[in-house]
Amino acid sequence: MILSRNAEDLYWMGRYLERTEHLCRLLSCQVETLVDRPVREINFGWRRIYDSLHRRPPGPELAFATSEDDDYTLADSFTLADDLTFESANPDSIRNGLACARENARQVRHRISSEMWTCLNAAWLRFSARTIDDIWKTAPEAFYVAVARDLDTFSGVAQTTMYRDEGWRFLQLGRFAERAQLMIALLLAQLALVREGREGAVGGDWPGLLRICQALDAYARCHGAEISADRVLDLLVTDVLLPRSLCRAVEMASGALNAAALGPGPTAEARQTAHDLAQATRGRWSGRPSLDERADRLRRLQQKCRTLHDLVLAAYVGYRVDGAPAR
Repeated sequence: MILSRNAEDLYWMGRYLERTEHLCRLLSCQVETLVDRPVREINFGWRRIYDSLHRRPPGPELAFATSEDDDYTLADSFTLADDLTFESANPDSIRNGLACARENARQVRHRISSEMWTCLNAAWLRFSARTIDDIWKTAPEAFYVAVARDLDTFSGVAQTTMYRDEGWRFLQLGRFAERAQLMIALLLAQLALVREGREGAVGGDWPGLLRICQALDAYARCHGAEISADRVLDLLVTDVLLPRSLCRAVEMASGALNAAALGPGPTAEARQTAHDLAQATRGRWSGRPSLDERADRLRRLQQKCRTLHDLVLAAYVGYRVDGAPAR
């Protein structure tokens, strides 16, 4: 058994870590485009990031560059990267994600291994010693790769040292529930920009999307060198063999939830919702749906993911003492 406050801390710890690593990959791929890509393509990447986070660029006057002035674009990118990396007022920044994950880990040090705490604390200390000016002087993409590598190291340490009890299941549940929601948000942002005609210089930058999801090699293995939007979406949504696919994330979240003990709240309803999500993402989508139809399906899946999150908290955290779910 596990205390509800410990379950909540581990669940949110998994979510914050996954969110931070996801944003590191987004920014690593984005800052690489600043070197030699056209302004239109750079702007497409920034819009994709901000739209997926449901966030507007900082400042009332700041907007994405619309001219071909490279100096303006680079200065604007500096501000945007700072907002997404070090801004304490941005709840989705890397700084806040890493800080919140560390604080949750501190609360449950008795439920995680000492190696996990040491690894995460060291990652935070390395990050907190830097500023946007420090990383922008050389190659900023190397900084984001290094932070993502620290988080990958933490995942490996957790995999090999954490006791496989209820705490492990809630850590995994949070991690994969967050991954599913992040993938859907990213795909919806991509489809919305393509529908608006903001394709950039490479037809929507579908190769860039594959790189962000660490799926370019898998796509080449399955489909060859020709990039097709439909095939990219099928791979990222329905291929259970792809580690970062939506289908895989939902399967892992469902497995962790089914392995966890019954909670005082609506556990059965939460498990059924996770099962329905897994069924909806398993296998290729029938027919040849248009991009708009795919977006509609993703929005329905997004709502189911939000419902799953609410049910998990209701089942294990926000319940009344008589066992009835809190409303």
